[in-house]
Amino acid sequence: MHKTSAWPLALVYAGLIIYASLYPFVHWRDQGVQPWQFLIAPWPRYWTGFDVLSNVLGYMPLGFFLTLGPLRTGHLRWAVWLAVPVASVLSLAMETLQVYLPDRVPSNLDLVLNMSGAALGTLSAWGLEKLGALQRWSRFRGNWFVQDARDALVLLALWPVALLFPTAIPFGLGQVMERLEAGLAVMLADSPFLEWLPVRDIELQPMLPMANWLVVLLGLMTPGLLGYCIIRQSGKRLWFLLWLLILGVAATSLSAALSFGPEHAWVWLKPPVRGALVASLVVLAMLLWVPPRAGAALAVLALGIDLSLINQASIDSYFEQTLFMWEQGRFIRFHGLAQWLGWLWPFAALWYVMRRVWGKEPAD
Repeated sequence: MHKTSAWPLALVYAGLIIYASLYPFVHWRDQGVQPWQFLIAPWPRYWTGFDVLSNVLGYMPLGFFLTLGPLRTGHLRWAVWLAVPVASVLSLAMETLQVYLPDRVPSNLDLVLNMSGAALGTLSAWGLEKLGALQRWSRFRGNWFVQDARDALVLLALWPVALLFPTAIPFGLGQVMERLEAGLAVMLADSPFLEWLPVRDIELQPMLPMANWLVVLLGLMTPGLLGYCIIRQSGKRLWFLLWLLILGVAATSLSAALSFGPEHAWVWLKPPVRGALVASLVVLAMLLWVPPRAGAALAVLALGIDLSLINQASIDSYFEQTLFMWEQGRFIRFHGLAQWLGWLWPFAALWYVMRRVWGKEPAD
């Protein structure tokens, strides 16, 4: 039986919930309130539809994946009944810790909504199994992908979510160097270790137009080559490329709509970007018959160049204002879910394809 992608997705999603619930992780202090006081407090007088929806939808995927895991593997099927309690314990822990964060407000309503979301996710997974959808997915996965495709499928499923966090360049994931340097400088301030922090002789400069074009091209080629690692037939690879383009464009447009307003959803799709997207599809079409191991080697090369280019460029001030709006506005929870994926996805993909280059070929 296939290894299911549900378990790693549930683990990743739980980590993102923890980040979103405790962000910004500063000013921890005892406010003289019992940690469980919010449980017996009156229901909040003021709440919005967005708060209700975000709390319910925020925990639905967790309940879904925690239920899908035992259903897909066929082992420990009794673990299905633990999905809602596990999600509830996580929500209770997050609300309790928020008591010590002045910037966050624990709420018994949030706890109930989180539990409801997890229950809806559990019922969705259970209903899909009863309708036979999980069996059809198993047959589809067996026909399309190699046997050990779990890690790649997890990365491909997370890629559109990673694109939802605003990027300075379309599909330019993994731009972490400037923020990493600033974070380390703050962390090591007033300590002798600050002298060990490497200091660049020249400030990071804005990226040249040709480098921008190349980052867009490589940003779409990377998930395409990742798919080639687990799809062997050229006809199926072509269908995969079409869906990859649709998901990538849709996720980037949604990010632009959330950042600048619905009327600016397509502002990023300028002629140079369109040219880079077409070029990436042409190159990937020329590689339809490449063996999986060679595709993984090309993905290592593409990721290496992409990360090198994007982390040698500075973040412009206009983009910093966009991030400030995300961090301070109503996207505070969603900010945590997408930001870390946008930063870490390329490095996780690089780790995976390097394993594929040096490891043995998986069975069909």
